[in-house]
Amino acid sequence: MAQRDRPIGIFDSGIGGLTVVREIIKELPDEKIVYFGDTARLPYGNKSARTVIKFSLENVKLLLKFGVKFIIVACNTSSSLALPALRRRFKVPILGVIRPAVEKAVRITPAGRIGIIGTRATIGSSCYQREIRKIGPGCKSFAQACPLFVPLAEEGWTNDEVTLKVARRYLGPMRRKNIDTLILGCTHYPLLKKMIRKAVGARIKFVDSAKEAALEAKRMLTRDGLRRRRASGFPGYRFFVSDEPERFRKTGRRFLDKKIEFVEKV
Repeated sequence: MAQRDRPIGIFDSGIGGLTVVREIIKELPDEKIVYFGDTARLPYGNKSARTVIKFSLENVKLLLKFGVKFIIVACNTSSSLALPALRRRFKVPILGVIRPAVEKAVRITPAGRIGIIGTRATIGSSCYQREIRKIGPGCKSFAQACPLFVPLAEEGWTNDEVTLKVARRYLGPMRRKNIDTLILGCTHYPLLKKMIRKAVGARIKFVDSAKEAALEAKRMLTRDGLRRRRASGFPGYRFFVSDEPERFRKTGRRFLDKKIEFVEKV
């Protein structure tokens, strides 16, 4: 098989990375995809750095068994802690979700006041804040953990008054900081974009880390001549988990915007 015809591999600690799959399908509709959700060992956010690196190495090894040509780490914790180790260990190009989002935010912020929302682990790690200091040293960042957003997204409460109240509670302090740009620093959060928008107001520019990762993957694959040529028929998507395949299949439909026919347990 030609290198360009091999699949893109994507892994996450669970289901949230399906928003990255969704954006890849939009931007690169001819590409094959292999997705792995490490549902038996989630969440990664409460694990040590050593453990996260170990799990991430194992996830990449699994994806490489399917001959992937490119890997997206659709997990903020792994992107923050494991990317250097993964890139040292493996020859395959590996992309995280943090840097593409920060690059976009720094590029579009009108006044350099960037908000970041994410899980407690992501915000506590300061991974986005560090990248902002590197890429846009003149920018100020304001971070807010929003731990209830993940269960609300997984329950499907994406257009619910309760979700709006939670969003207003979390994001009120950030509004008072006069942010002009907001990074959605968790792959679950695009599902709640409508409620988050109502909570922060119409003037704030949004940066979706899943979308920016997909756009960067498209740029890199094009640059390296690895884009799959348009082919007749369905390109093919495979989904693997380490536990609870049926729950993943049912819940995953909301994240992917399409039905998942089959999920395999490994």
